Amino acid sequence: MSMDGRGGKERAKWTTTIIISSSLKSNEIATALESRSHKVRYSDTLESGSIVFSLSGVAFLLMDAKACMTSAEEVFLTKIEKFINIHQNSFLVLFAPLHGPEERNLMFRIHQRSLGSNLRILPVHNTVNAVDLMCTVAKTTSKPHIDSICYRMITTKAYIIEQSPVWRTLQKIELSTDSVSPDSQ
Repeated sequence: MSMDGRGGKERAKWTTTIIISSSLKSNEIATALESRSHKVRYSDTLESGSIVFSLSGVAFLLMDAKACMTSAEEVFLTKIEKFINIHQNSFLVLFAPLHGPEERNLMFRIHQRSLGSNLRILPVHNTVNAVDLMCTVAKTTSKPHIDSICYRMITTKAYIIEQSPVWRTLQKIELSTDSVSPDSQ
């Protein structure tokens, strides 16, 4: 592998299979995902506006904040509830050029309605922002990457414990759990 401009190793390009609702076929999100060399498949059975990263097990529902605010609240909330019930690991990608008080109020109402579910809301400003977020979430939850992240976290934890001056001091004085219990005097 060659070196990148920051002096680190160049990473292999991550690609995966993405199932996109046929309603998004002409949407710039689909084009942006295809241009990143992902294998894109279209489905008539997916909820309108849905994108599923099959290997990662994450699903995204794309919604425009302005369209939500101008439609009947029950219509878009029902669509979100249906999406949550179908997809276990679900994200609502909420588009708005600016996330001001009205958009925050919309997100609050959606959160209230979906309390107890596993829905996460990703406020985004544009297509690039949305694609970057979706790919980051999907990549970090895919099997080889999640295993790598877990391994690095365990290794880091072990290193911190080994190098900790507090830990070394405790080992030197052989502090056991018995000597710190309130019963021992």
